[in-house]
Amino acid sequence: MPNQIKAVFFDRDGTLIHEKPGTYLSDPAKVKLYAPVLPALQKLQAAGFVFFIVSNQSGIGRGYFTEKEVRAVHARLQALLQPVTVKEIVFCPHSPDEKCACRKPGTLLGEQLVRKYHIDPARSFMVGDKKADVLFGRGLGFHSVLLTTANGKKHLQKYPDLKPDFVAKDMLCAARYILREDKKYA
Repeated sequence: MPNQIKAVFFDRDGTLIHEKPGTYLSDPAKVKLYAPVLPALQKLQAAGFVFFIVSNQSGIGRGYFTEKEVRAVHARLQALLQPVTVKEIVFCPHSPDEKCACRKPGTLLGEQLVRKYHIDPARSFMVGDKKADVLFGRGLGFHSVLLTTANGKKHLQKYPDLKPDFVAKDMLCAARYILREDKKYA
């Protein structure tokens, strides 16, 4: 398809922002970027990548917080990311036991974004810190990057057959990998 864009999809908690295991983030004041995130995203944006966030927010389905509270967290995140632009943030509001198609590793939300924005999967990447993120990216035909910032190390040990395309210690390391891979298409 002509005029396809190259994109990077990001998980939210443990990838862009600090995650506290066993907690659910609903307070915008508690949103804290990992230090390497902003400079890394600026480099990727300068190289022409378009950004999306795809997140499982099961706290909604579990009754811990509302979609309105999640949207407030996302507004705070977007403010902290300035001057970087995130084209769209989508999330699954269901609890894991609902077995929906939109909860990662299910690819429904990603497929919708690919169609809506004419994204080229071969030139696109999924960056996250969990097995579900790697499988989600793989299911879309994206390159998968597993960050070891929050859950990545544990998931590599627990799932030795996971084999993401790249393992990165932080977002700057992930950005360098993405930029190297992108040069193969130039």
